[in-house]
Amino acid sequence: MPAVGIIANPASGKDIRRLVAYGTVFDNLEKVNIVRRILLGLAAAGVDRAVYMPDYFGIVPKAVEGLYSEHRLSMEIVPADIRLTGTQVDSCEAAAAMREMGVGCIITLGGDGTNRMVAKGCKSTPLLPVSTGTNNVFPRMVEGTIAGLAAGAVAGGKAGGPEVLRPSKMLAVYKNGEPVDIALIDAVVLKDKFIGSRAMWEVDSLRQAVVTRGEAHNIGIASIVGNLAPVGVTDKRGMVLEFDPARKDVMAPIAPGLIVPVGISSFRPLELGGRVEVEHRPCIIALDGEREVELKENDQAYIELTFEGPRVVDVKAALKMAVDNNYSRCREKKDLGSE
Repeated sequence: MPAVGIIANPASGKDIRRLVAYGTVFDNLEKVNIVRRILLGLAAAGVDRAVYMPDYFGIVPKAVEGLYSEHRLSMEIVPADIRLTGTQVDSCEAAAAMREMGVGCIITLGGDGTNRMVAKGCKSTPLLPVSTGTNNVFPRMVEGTIAGLAAGAVAGGKAGGPEVLRPSKMLAVYKNGEPVDIALIDAVVLKDKFIGSRAMWEVDSLRQAVVTRGEAHNIGIASIVGNLAPVGVTDKRGMVLEFDPARKDVMAPIAPGLIVPVGISSFRPLELGGRVEVEHRPCIIALDGEREVELKENDQAYIELTFEGPRVVDVKAALKMAVDNNYSRCREKKDLGSE
């Protein structure tokens, strides 16, 4: 019984970077439209059950209600059994619940921050991240219909293996010897003493960063790496940056529409398993663009690079393998030849 999870974050695409930069406001009605197309793709791929994260806006229920009568779905659509908090914790709890319910794939709608929280709960369950956030390095722009078809192919066993399910890098943050959090793209040390607004956009407070990947077409901290010494998704290394606000070394798009000079005192590659000590304390560590970890002067912390992030569905490879496995052949045309 193929099952797929859907985690649509109603808060993604709405943070303070819409006020201090020029990020697009990705409203929840558009997410409803995307989910509607995802559900139709899942149904066409033979998925029997969709498990969704409940949210205060009701994205998935609204998507179901808005279907035309001829598109009514026969598959079961149920909420994950979580206590709704209206915070980012919901994404983590929903992913964990979906994993325990045995879904074959989880589709996410959000940015890097959403996927970071989902990664904390999904463990080995594959992710198919659809971009609807601000600084989107981890998720990709994928048409909802295609996302549904690809996730359905993975959940139904028509696509899988290392060609389709690609491992991802991850940063583990340790505080006083204990693991406290993770990041999928970057962990950035800020001179700030208090978390305040979670979103990060000012370069003057940057002191140190550890990055899993970064290319010139990215946005955010990853773009700085991309304009210095690019690191790809599959490269078995990351990058360590030390910042100097008194310098101006490289221009980088650190937020939508904000292309600013950034001062770099040094940068070096970081091999898998490598650890970076947090040198500037007290400080705040921002994870994938959001302030999360607070360090006092006497705290000790380090950041470790691994290849133990979530498995991510390669949509193009998944659909190619699914077609090779005849998933798109109509039942009434079983004798259809290759001509």
